[in-house]
Amino acid sequence: MANLKKIRTRINSIKSTQKITRAMKMVASAKVKKFENKVKASRPFTYELEKMFYRLLHSLNDIEPEQTDFKEPINNFPILLSERPIKTVGIIVMTSNKGLSGAFNANVVRYTVKTIQEYKEKGIKCELFIIGQKGYSALKRLTDDYGFKITQTYLNFSETPNSSHAMLVASDMARAFVNGDIDSMEIITTRFRNLMSYSVEKWDILPLDELDYDYTKEEFNDMEIEPSVPSVLSELVPLFISSIIFQAMLESIASELASRMTAMSAACDNAEEMIEKLTVDYNKARQAMITQELTEIVGGTVALNK
Repeated sequence: MANLKKIRTRINSIKSTQKITRAMKMVASAKVKKFENKVKASRPFTYELEKMFYRLLHSLNDIEPEQTDFKEPINNFPILLSERPIKTVGIIVMTSNKGLSGAFNANVVRYTVKTIQEYKEKGIKCELFIIGQKGYSALKRLTDDYGFKITQTYLNFSETPNSSHAMLVASDMARAFVNGDIDSMEIITTRFRNLMSYSVEKWDILPLDELDYDYTKEEFNDMEIEPSVPSVLSELVPLFISSIIFQAMLESIASELASRMTAMSAACDNAEEMIEKLTVDYNKARQAMITQELTEIVGGTVALNK
């Protein structure tokens, strides 16, 4: 009887857990479709903005500011667009605030540690700007082992990122860049592929590399810039940096939701298998108990008739 009660209690416990995982799967399924549409809608804008930005820079022979005072460090395009020896890399790490999303956060952390180790072997330091509680919790324990610094954390962003979130991160990184604390800007994020897959990637922001698209030199000619080159660049550079960060945020959240949906689906299936197995064990134990009771009754009856 005690064994039956134990099995029955475990079945009820698994059923309760299954209700939670099924609900989380349904929520993730509903959200991931919305973010999939957002990711696909924002990719063309981000790409065309990068393309326009590179076209503008290629059309300029030299970048000379007309003023030395800028509203914010992120508007200081002469320093942000300058090239210098890279001694310290600033890396934005995109993770989530919630768990139960499979290996999503672990993959990002593992890729980050690998990247830091590669830079360390080259004698380059790393400063991290971490988005998400899970990434911060995992990486803060490794600072002494791998010799990197956590410069800034962003743990209160909502599940629906907006341009102000991206601009906040961009402003903090630009300030560190202008102050000379970092010499490059990079992002470690996940690129959303489909509902079943994503890939962890490193995106370079600054210093600028050649944009990967087909163009001709004629595209860079006959560009008229109003009111002036410095005024346009001081507004375009922040938009360029923040748009890449914002795109990375969307890609990361879509990947997280897809990973959670897959993980919760697998959890529901595993729970169903365990319930079926435990139900069989319960029925066997119950049948054995009934058989034992019948045997005892028959044995008692035989003993009385002797």
